[in-house]
Amino acid sequence: MYSVDNRVLIDDINGCSDTTSEDPILAFIEYASSVLCPLEEQGRLEEEEEEDLGEYRNGPGWNWITSRILKTCISYSSGVTAAILLSELSQAWNEQQRYKVPKKRSECINKLKKKYRRKKLPNTVSIDSIYEKNFLSLSSVLEAVVVDTFLLPGTNIYLLTLGDLWSSNTIDLFLHRRYYNLVNPGNGILKGGREIFLTGCYLRTATEGSGHYRLLPSEYLVILLDEDEDDDAMLLGAQFCSDSFSSISIDAANGGVSYSLFARVESIGILESKGKSGDVQRKQIILVDNDGVKLRFLLWGEQILLANLFSVGSMLALDRPFIASSEDSDVATCEEFCLEYGSATQLYLMPFIQHEEQVTVALTQNVYQGSRLLTTLDPSQGAKVSQVTLPCDSHGSVDFSDYPFRTFVSDLHDKMTGVSLYGVVRDIFRENNTAESIFCLRIEDSTGAICTKLHFAKSWSLGRLGLGHTVYISGLRCFVTKQKLLEVLWFEDEVGGSCINLSCLPGLLNTSCLHKLSCLSDLSTKMQSIYICQVWLDLVEHCQVNTRSSHAICGHFISKTASGPLECNFCHRICEDAEVVRTFHLKINLASNGARVLAWCTGHAASELLQISADEFYNLPEEEQVMYPSSLENETFMVALVNCKRHGVGPGEGYSEENDGVSWEITRALKCE
Repeated sequence: MYSVDNRVLIDDINGCSDTTSEDPILAFIEYASSVLCPLEEQGRLEEEEEEDLGEYRNGPGWNWITSRILKTCISYSSGVTAAILLSELSQAWNEQQRYKVPKKRSECINKLKKKYRRKKLPNTVSIDSIYEKNFLSLSSVLEAVVVDTFLLPGTNIYLLTLGDLWSSNTIDLFLHRRYYNLVNPGNGILKGGREIFLTGCYLRTATEGSGHYRLLPSEYLVILLDEDEDDDAMLLGAQFCSDSFSSISIDAANGGVSYSLFARVESIGILESKGKSGDVQRKQIILVDNDGVKLRFLLWGEQILLANLFSVGSMLALDRPFIASSEDSDVATCEEFCLEYGSATQLYLMPFIQHEEQVTVALTQNVYQGSRLLTTLDPSQGAKVSQVTLPCDSHGSVDFSDYPFRTFVSDLHDKMTGVSLYGVVRDIFRENNTAESIFCLRIEDSTGAICTKLHFAKSWSLGRLGLGHTVYISGLRCFVTKQKLLEVLWFEDEVGGSCINLSCLPGLLNTSCLHKLSCLSDLSTKMQSIYICQVWLDLVEHCQVNTRSSHAICGHFISKTASGPLECNFCHRICEDAEVVRTFHLKINLASNGARVLAWCTGHAASELLQISADEFYNLPEEEQVMYPSSLENETFMVALVNCKRHGVGPGEGYSEENDGVSWEITRALKCE
């Protein structure tokens, strides 16, 4: 834990504001980055040769820090201190780095580490973490290396000693009998130095049996091949090049003929279960062979764990897959048959290797972002650039998930993935020309504005979001359309995708390191998006208090359609009774140091200002409702204000009913004791 003098912290944080447009949240992100990787430490790291990692690392990137800070604020809804945030960041980063440089490894692992270039699978855990947490979930993935194979003394039971590239510990695996033919001492492929992917494992802890951690047998094991190794190239050529998808005959398969197939993984997805399959979970992997022929590889029930071991673009070799008719497999497809994971099937994989691309960052952009990287450059040498190595997928798209700097709207271009933006909502509306749940969000930062399309699996799920709110959105994809237009997409169910509304963070007002107090006279329409002010309620006799029906999912008002049902004005969803809640629509005067501002609010902010819930207010007699606001005259509150005035004209003009021409919205409120 950090021992921190908050006064020192505030001064240090404010010192970062010159490069962050005076946004306190951005200033704290910059400050946290300097704490996690001080300049002197960064200079040392830049001089070291990172042979173990094989990649450039100089502390956490901007996106990682921002995401962690906001998630911590969400977890601590009553507010946090700078010390808590820094402690959480430091602990999470140290935990993440702990497994990247193991203390001691087998020689065969060291050799593999030097040429390791692929990206970790999403569910991968390290062997060290199994020992630390004393736990392993069935869906966890082990990217392991066989260190040794041996027979359990006095039995015919094979065990594999496994290590990985990030751990100093090893762990023994009871090998499933379907793989016993692969550990032949003479020519078995499962021997020291062989890489495997493994999932669906049960952990036998040290308190059971032998007193050692061991993994119980799992059928879900994939053997990795390297075409640069002579033995692997010979295996592929001898066993997997004679058969193709076109050569498969279901009659021959039913007669006992087996096939060995080699294909590229094109896509991995969930298959809807219905008909004969009932409620059994299924996944389908679309495979494409060297002739361009496509075929489905189906996984049923617990077999779907195998999908955790595959990635799009990888090459999959299937030895003796089960050939099933599409009718028997309950698959609606034009193909006569599909592949399944049978009792004799064995899988080999050539993982997709992430290519890397040098992304050049101009000096002006780094200065604009307050990048500490440039402080090590000699200013006398004129214009400079810094280069960052980022992974590139099979389609040529560069992954910016680990990009060390903040990304601005002006940085967006074709073939970018994993992009994050921090900015202000200037417009948002649902597309009405599609049955899918797609929303257009126009987000603006200091370099410009861009429209992003938000794709939801079923319906809007991000809570209340309105004009003028500040958002952090990650997991964006960028590409240029045939019409030469830049399109930016976001998918709710994509790994790494998130959208956080900073203006409505529950603990924002109690987290002093993420805001600074402003006066009402400071309010303007410039880029600073969230103003925190200490105010009192003024001219309450002129305030307007109404109760309205609101959509619980998105927080916006509901109207009755001509045909009768209630429809949300924002997401245009027909609302069921359980989704309808009563809320306030409040317009009230705020005063502070001689300045006065008319603002509006709804939801939690309105209930906090009125010190009563909408349901309780609705149940008051009409006379008491009229008199109630007078009891709040001169009550003091801390409020978060955003400018909700529409910039230009757009399809989302339904907001005019909410703000009713009022330019300022109160997004959070807290009564001062």
